[in-house]
Amino acid sequence: MIFGVLSFGVVRADECENPGNLSDLNVISGCISKFSGILEAISKANTNNRTELNRLNSQITNLKSQINGLNNQVTKLQNQIFENEVKVGVRQELLSAKIRSDYIGRRKPVVLISLFGSKNASGFLKNLETAQLLARRDKEKIEEIVGEIQEFNNQVTNLRTQKDKLDKLKINVDKQAQFLAGEVAKADKYQADLGGKISALTARQNSLIAQKTGTFTTTVGDVPLADDPAARPDYNPGFSPAYAVFSFGAPHFRGMSQYGALGRAKSGQNYKQILEAYYGSVEIKRMPLNSNISTTLGSMSLEGKYLRGIAEMPTVWADNGGYEALKAQAVAARSYAVAYGGTICTTEACQVFSGSKAANPGRWGDAVRETEGEVVVSKSSGQIISTWYASTSGGYQQSYSSNGHSTPGFWDTTSDWTRWADGAYEVKGGSPWFYKGWYKSRTGKTCGRNHPWLTTGEFADIVNAAVVVSASGDTSGIFPEDGRSCWGDNDSPWSKERLAQEADKHGGRITTVSKVKVDHGSNGKTSRVVFSTNRGEVSVSGESFYRAYNLRAMGALSVKSYLFNIEQK
Repeated sequence: MIFGVLSFGVVRADECENPGNLSDLNVISGCISKFSGILEAISKANTNNRTELNRLNSQITNLKSQINGLNNQVTKLQNQIFENEVKVGVRQELLSAKIRSDYIGRRKPVVLISLFGSKNASGFLKNLETAQLLARRDKEKIEEIVGEIQEFNNQVTNLRTQKDKLDKLKINVDKQAQFLAGEVAKADKYQADLGGKISALTARQNSLIAQKTGTFTTTVGDVPLADDPAARPDYNPGFSPAYAVFSFGAPHFRGMSQYGALGRAKSGQNYKQILEAYYGSVEIKRMPLNSNISTTLGSMSLEGKYLRGIAEMPTVWADNGGYEALKAQAVAARSYAVAYGGTICTTEACQVFSGSKAANPGRWGDAVRETEGEVVVSKSSGQIISTWYASTSGGYQQSYSSNGHSTPGFWDTTSDWTRWADGAYEVKGGSPWFYKGWYKSRTGKTCGRNHPWLTTGEFADIVNAAVVVSASGDTSGIFPEDGRSCWGDNDSPWSKERLAQEADKHGGRITTVSKVKVDHGSNGKTSRVVFSTNRGEVSVSGESFYRAYNLRAMGALSVKSYLFNIEQK
């Protein structure tokens, strides 16, 4: 989930340090907004720091390369200087010797020179010129080599000056890189800490949302549910235009639909056909099982007491064409208990057990006895599977896996899926939860509302919420305006005007809705909702509307399934 950076008002820093202890939706939203804002800022800064650190490290690598190159050049020049200095020394020695010889020769009398240096004066002078020429050449070569040495020395001085500058620059860059590396490491740790806090806050918020919307997993139970006329599409709210959201079924949509099983039984299917329809490639086998089962109420006889007391399907269905459904339920309950392993609970978190029903099970007891020892076994894995079941799926059974087996995902209808309600087995079974507008909590709380219908202003407010959720994922201020009076939460939700201002950031606020079009996907979910509004056609995903509605709708209004419809009158 992504939250935007928003003002978090008077949230104190210390309030956000222990997410698990928070119960105030406003504080939680504020903390999420606060931490998300900090995290975003740190993330941006740290991204810049990483970029700069990479640049500096690249610069350090380049400087090291340049320094190494200069060192190599200095070494090479120093070798050349040494070689030239040796050459100069040799030539200087030779030149000095020649100069001395020349000087001595010049000081001797001509006669002696004639006698000892040459056969005649002409030869002597020729030798003298040659000696002087060689001396001049040696001197010129020495001067040339001395010039080269001086040039080499100048180059060495310049290279050493460059190297000193690079050494100093490298030291500074090293310091900057070390500092940035430390900052990046600290930011990484802080980001991880903030991410953990945001995750904890988000989990806490979702927990509170689940409490508000009344999302639950349950079964029919032994007492028939009352039919509520106000929850029907034909209810007249007394005003127009009016809008209401209707859910197809209620969680959890996996395994066997109990009302679907009733519809199938009424349509002539036997219990094995019913089980195979919902659990897929399975066979119903009678197997030797443990005679006792461990429960939270103690050890019981599996067949003689525990299964007789399972209160998950009304016994009266046996007299209304649903006896095969009861037998399917008996096999499913037995399979679930055996696959559960360990000590099984006796509430609807596992399977509901009633001592009074165990003592007087009626036709349910017949269903248990006639299917004694029978369980649902996967053809692929050969194992007994955990046979989930629930009251009403709304027409689509979702797939799940157990013990190496996967159940099918399919539309539980005899009709084409685009018109699934026409032939839905749950409709044939008469489920009161197949298509319902939910305005009461499970405990019966209504918060002053006696139907699920909304006025134009109320519905436009929810559409604005859906626009914001769809565009930005920001839910920090999207809570019911009557949350404090209904749920006792000390929150401060956005007003309708503030929410409209948020919608203005994403194409403009919605003030009127003239038409609603709902698209359903073949996967059993509402894929898209399209509204014709004052700003034109507005489309949001089914998931975005589902979340926005459950967060923003007043009182106990909620949508129980991702497969839903919107009625307008």
